Amino acid sequence: MASISTPLSFLSTTANVSAATSSSFTLLFPLQPKRHRYPKSKRHISKVSCNNGGDDNIISKGNRRDVLIGLGGLGAAASFTYNPFAVANPVVTDQNSCGRPNLPAGAKPIPCCPPKATNISDFVFPSNQPLRVRKPAHLVTGDELAKYKEAIRLMRALPDDDPRSFTQQANIHCAYCHDSYALDSTLPPQVKVHFNWLFAPFHRWYLYFYERILGSLIKDPTFALPFWNWDHPDGMDIPAIFTDRRSSLFDAKRNANHQPPVLVDLDWNRRGVDTSGEVEKNYAKVYKCIADVKGPACFFGSSFQAGGGVSSAAGSLETLHNTCHSWTGDPTDPNGEDMGSFYSSGRDPIFYCHHSNVDRLWTIWKEKFGGVDLSDTDYLKSSFLFYDENKNLVRVTSEQCLDQSKLRYTYMDVPIPWQNAKPKPATNKAQRAALTPTPLNPPNLPLVLNSITSFAVKRQFKSRSKEEKAEREESLVFEVAFDKSKDVKFDVLVFWKGDPTQATPKDREFAGSFVNVSHAPNAKDTTAKFIIGITDLLDDLEADDEDNVEVTLVPQYGVVPVTINNAYVSYDECSFKT
Repeated sequence: MASISTPLSFLSTTANVSAATSSSFTLLFPLQPKRHRYPKSKRHISKVSCNNGGDDNIISKGNRRDVLIGLGGLGAAASFTYNPFAVANPVVTDQNSCGRPNLPAGAKPIPCCPPKATNISDFVFPSNQPLRVRKPAHLVTGDELAKYKEAIRLMRALPDDDPRSFTQQANIHCAYCHDSYALDSTLPPQVKVHFNWLFAPFHRWYLYFYERILGSLIKDPTFALPFWNWDHPDGMDIPAIFTDRRSSLFDAKRNANHQPPVLVDLDWNRRGVDTSGEVEKNYAKVYKCIADVKGPACFFGSSFQAGGGVSSAAGSLETLHNTCHSWTGDPTDPNGEDMGSFYSSGRDPIFYCHHSNVDRLWTIWKEKFGGVDLSDTDYLKSSFLFYDENKNLVRVTSEQCLDQSKLRYTYMDVPIPWQNAKPKPATNKAQRAALTPTPLNPPNLPLVLNSITSFAVKRQFKSRSKEEKAEREESLVFEVAFDKSKDVKFDVLVFWKGDPTQATPKDREFAGSFVNVSHAPNAKDTTAKFIIGITDLLDDLEADDEDNVEVTLVPQYGVVPVTINNAYVSYDECSFKT
């Protein structure tokens, strides 16, 4: 049977689609991954996909470097760059390697590198410092608001060459997100803090020093950066403190159609403002990206080392955060400045409060949902450079920021209304069985995603035991090729029956969204993986006994040219051991 797909014009229709009219295919692989049995006490990490299944390479933490050196003759996955003579090492930021950023077309050329320092100090944990309590931005009033505005005003007044200045602080994000820092002379990509496990620790450190500088400028060691509480109804619109045009907190380059009282749409598809069920939809989106995520690789993103290889896959925490960037930025600007592009997002004060909430969700994932930080040495020893409040250049590591209490800040305890907002299936197993069976055919890979397309992905194991599921998270993996300087979003539905355009995060069948925010264009860096944990999802849909996962991809924006190079089920890529 020929491949059937739905044209993009269908995205604007509301007609119901019967099961008989949707297309579905089976994806079969000649090489099926072997099942690995390993002791629970061992730590394992899926470093590279060397066949279609991606599971033949479960590399223990203890011997990973030796294995990497010996993999030169094996074919790596499209999103993995490999140097057979290099040894994997943690990313170490070198100030002397910083050069001009790689900016998208239409961006004004800017120097993003910080001033050079003659000395670099290793970070020392603060002692005898008061605990700083970060509050929701919509609750910041009176003296607290006055101090915040004054701190930003003083930061803006500093000369641009002062590393504490507003310009230099904004440029930090540009330098780390747009290829300013060289990673390794043997590898094409530069240091990147998006689409990999550096996302969470880098931004935590970024906020830490930014907050300390603001507190120092107003001589208040208790000053704490607010957080944009967009996961609570009272904080889902742009906080009022950022909308006063006379305030130092105001930024003119924001979406004029998304001003209060319009609520943020965490599943924004760029088709106007939809207020129907917005709060509940946002709850479901946060639940899927935080509470629903078990595997650390799916939460933090793929590994990223100097020398050993570069893998590109955003974790669910980063994916959740991406849409807020695009939603806030000015759509009349060719690159969505300020918030809509990573090189410019630090110019909007709301950026730091947005990331304060992202950082808070990392804490919630650990404290409320049993999340565990990574313990891979290359992750822990990855390092970044930041200027502190005394204009000293300081080297920090990911390991040093894992316990935020040591950094002397915390978050106000506020309600978490989405923690029990688990989405419900639109159909149950009996209802799906009653519908006309859909014929299955393999798709033609690579698949150009310019239409709604359905297919089936072969599973290796089904009806696994509770213990097996706890040990190995089943996940859907897509290898995606796209222009990283363009905004992209497509949704992934599983076992969906009906009109794909009517599915929302409130449906359990809505597995997740691939979301890219414009960052460094690089002809040698055009691929990424999208990994979605599906163990609990299959149980909730009563589909754990199915031979295949029925998948529907729904392109939303920026999908041309986006290509799906591969799609498969993995049992290790989402759940490498910590």
